[in-house]
Amino acid sequence: MKKFTMAKKSARIPNAKFMAPVTPDALLAAVVGSNPLPRTELTKKLWAYIKKNGLQDKKVRTQINADDKLKAVFGGKTKVSMFEMTKLVSGHVKS
Repeated sequence: MKKFTMAKKSARIPNAKFMAPVTPDALLAAVVGSNPLPRTELTKKLWAYIKKNGLQDKKVRTQINADDKLKAVFGGKTKVSMFEMTKLVSGHVKS
């Protein structure tokens, strides 16, 4: 009988580019603030804003119902999926 051993996992190294601070433009700054921050923190602040204002759709949980501030960030769309939101927000940041 052969013994099977688990291969050791290498330690996960965070992507430095992902953690680099980005600067939100004026439209996005109205939601998350104007200070440069890593994308991870920007996403946390965006979700905090969405939850605080009850903008997540009650029935379709992957949909975000935009208020006036988010509608400007989402290019005038009133509803976007959380996956589309990431793409739309990335157009409002500078590295």
